[in-house]
Parts: sequence; C-alpha cells; structure tokens
Amino acid sequence: MDYRSEQFDAIALIYAHFPAEIKSYYHKTLSQYLRKDGLVILEAFSKKHIHYVLKNEKVGGPRELEMLFSIDEIKSDFENYEIIELEEKEIELKEGLFHNGNGSVIRFVGRKR
Repeated sequence: MDYRSEQFDAIALIYAHFPAEIKSYYHKTLSQYLRKDGLVILEAFSKKHIHYVLKNEKVGGPRELEMLFSIDEIKSDFENYEIIELEEKEIELKEGLFHNGNGSVIRFVGRKR
C-alpha cells in the first residue's frame, strides 16, 4: 500500500475478510497508517457465523472458519488500542440479494494509543 505513516484519522474495515495467513498481518499493517488517537471501526462476521451460513446460504459471508473473527483475535491484532466497543452480536441482515437472514458479527471500535 502506498500511504504515508500516520496519514489517517480513521480506518473502517466493514466485512473485510482475508485469508487466515494474512488477516492479522493486514490489521497490523493498516495500524501504521493511523495517527495516534485515530480510530479503527470494524464490523465483520464472527466465528459463530459459520453455523448461520451453513443453515442459510442467503445470509452470505465466508464459508471458511479461518476467515471469520473471534474477540480474542481482535484483541490480539489491535493490542495497542483502547477498546471503545468490542462485542459479538447476533444481527438480522437485510442487505440486497446476498445478505439476508440472521448472522453473528464482531463489532469493534478502538482508539490507537
């Protein structure tokens, strides 16, 4: 990525699912582009979501458990952040043709220290 260090005040990762071998690396790399006191806003499918997608294909999301997130992974990837919000929650999706039904997400808002 061609950005300057500490270039951004906020970074949003909305359903940004990456292969297991690079997802933590991406989170740590993105952190270098965030200024001190900057915010990361993340919403992504949790590991519990695999049960929902197996029951209802229309809910969407990755079908590989390793691409989904846990609270512990988020805490580890963003260990140098003040946690403003971190929760795992069941939600109902009504987002077009490919995301309909109940699912499980992780919501995270963190401030870089």
